[in-house]
Amino acid sequence: MKEIVLDTETTGISVKDGHRIVEIGCIELDNLVITQKKFHCYLNPERRVSEKALEVHGYTDKFLSDKKKFIEVADEFLSFIDNKKLIIHNAEFDISHLNNELQIAGKKKNR
Repeated sequence: MKEIVLDTETTGISVKDGHRIVEIGCIELDNLVITQKKFHCYLNPERRVSEKALEVHGYTDKFLSDKKKFIEVADEFLSFIDNKKLIIHNAEFDISHLNNELQIAGKKKNR
């Protein structure tokens, strides 16, 4: 079975406050053994990073300003995780942000 270990970084805590994803990192496992397949990107969140989030990940507005937007990587990301079990430390947080990004991009929500 293929699994994806997934993590995100964001501009802040709550999607209800308009916070967005600034980084997605994934590694693929095959029966819990790391494969060579990875998905990683920094994203332009199209909003400012909160001070608290900046303290956590260190990604400045300037650093993120020239990165791709989520809609530009959405199909590649969805293809990478398709039909694979997701392993996420803080799943409720990450899934809420991913589903928000997918909704903004006009894509079907994931799980």
